[in-house]
Amino acid sequence: MRYFLAKTEPTTYSINTLEEEKVTWWDGVHSHQAINVIKSWEIGDRVLIYHSVKDMAIVGISEVVSEPIKDPDDSRGISWKARVSFITKFPKTHWITLKEIKASGLFADFQLVKQSRLSTMACPDNFIEWLAEKGII
Repeated sequence: MRYFLAKTEPTTYSINTLEEEKVTWWDGVHSHQAINVIKSWEIGDRVLIYHSVKDMAIVGISEVVSEPIKDPDDSRGISWKARVSFITKFPKTHWITLKEIKASGLFADFQLVKQSRLSTMACPDNFIEWLAEKGII
């Protein structure tokens, strides 16, 4: 199983909405680099849900439950999407903030730190190990 991170503005689509819906299409990605990440997803991969803009924190986990497909609703004809299902929502006291990630000094090469506008990315192994040590995953 691989881990990815996907950003969403909580006013657009939040972890609470995913919890209520249980399953959703992860779509609306516009960057070619992020689209390629979604195209690489496999059933069973885990996706850390990151609230961008205001919260700037990892707030929960989802799982890829479908193969990625070309998004027929994308007017540009380049986007792909995949279905993800809700696994868990972290209590606010367990959110992993961008500030905390940066302060650790361990993840300078993580795209979350070095390429802040990228919406979907792979998580490096050392980051997943760090989360496991914290008891998050």
